[in-house]
Amino acid sequence: MNVAVKHASLTTSALERMARVADEVAAKFAADVDATGRFPAETFDALKRERLLGCWIPKEYGGEGLTLTDICALVARLGQACGSSAMIYGMHQIKMSSLIQHSVGSDWHIDYMRECARDQLLLGSATTEGGIGGDLRNSICAVEVEGDRYRLTKQATCISYGRAADAILATCRRNPEAASSDQVMVVCKKGDYTLRETVDWDTMGMRGTRSEGFELVSSGDARQVFVQPFSEIAAQSMLAMAHIIWTATWYGIAADTVVKAQAFVKAEAKKRPGTVPPGALRLAEVSASLQQMKSLLVAGIGRYEEALADEALMNTLSFIAELNTIKVSASELGIAIAQQSLMILGLAGYRNAGPWTIARNYRDLLSAAIMINNDRILGNTSNLLLMSKIDVSVA
Repeated sequence: MNVAVKHASLTTSALERMARVADEVAAKFAADVDATGRFPAETFDALKRERLLGCWIPKEYGGEGLTLTDICALVARLGQACGSSAMIYGMHQIKMSSLIQHSVGSDWHIDYMRECARDQLLLGSATTEGGIGGDLRNSICAVEVEGDRYRLTKQATCISYGRAADAILATCRRNPEAASSDQVMVVCKKGDYTLRETVDWDTMGMRGTRSEGFELVSSGDARQVFVQPFSEIAAQSMLAMAHIIWTATWYGIAADTVVKAQAFVKAEAKKRPGTVPPGALRLAEVSASLQQMKSLLVAGIGRYEEALADEALMNTLSFIAELNTIKVSASELGIAIAQQSLMILGLAGYRNAGPWTIARNYRDLLSAAIMINNDRILGNTSNLLLMSKIDVSVA
């Protein structure tokens, strides 16, 4: 069964390198990462060796200049081996997209992009904050700039893989007098900040992401503050990338359950030649569901690439609603696919160990609906649809 997301520009080298990481490292340590709830250090050491952390960066800055489809293909491939590893890799690439797209006008950020490519740095994110209910577009904390230095203190409710990151991109108010929605983003480099844990991470799934809460205290060069306001960064790169790259992550995790279901049905067919295994019909159904999820991902990528070439489209309410809908639909489909696969695999899939287990996949996919909560997204989308037309065109 072909579960790959393909693109003509994806270098065989990059996909082969990711296959090595996924099959030889991530899959090997995935069970232990999940059982102990630890950061998948071995996988990210391998990703750095294979130079896959900076591959999205343009060639002129030391990267490989891969496309969004390429990145999604890599994320999905890793997701078939370890959901936590794929989610971390995906979140890193979401922050990388902001650095790539919003370094214009800042020599510091362009130089830092080169540093990321050269040293294969892992980027983390601090956008959530206590007291704002998960609203990324508002901040309580503020950056204070004095001369050529900045300082900030943020009560971040969630900084995934914060201890392992080489830098944390943090949002905050532009200054202490600014409105909560007047935000900027700051590159907080390792060595510039301290982390004090405030919330532990012991969850059903995505355990290896180590998404703990921290008090982040950082100071550094004032040039590390992005020139563009965070409202532009969020609208033009971060939120759209989150919906698309998260979908690629969930697609990879869901695809693994379908691959196992197919292998299980084939094994049953070999045991009883001349008979159709009871799971064969369900296999056809779940294959169709997986194709539907892949179509959502491909459509989201295509729509975003259109918007990159058309600033007017990027800023339309209908475009935002489309991307919101893709996230919600994909998060629900992933769980449905895992459930369909479980019905094929039965007890063998329900077990926590063994060649057919999809227990970890199922638990990891449960996070999809609450990574920016679907109810919050649907609420925002309903407001957008009251102010825009639904696109019913085919082209």
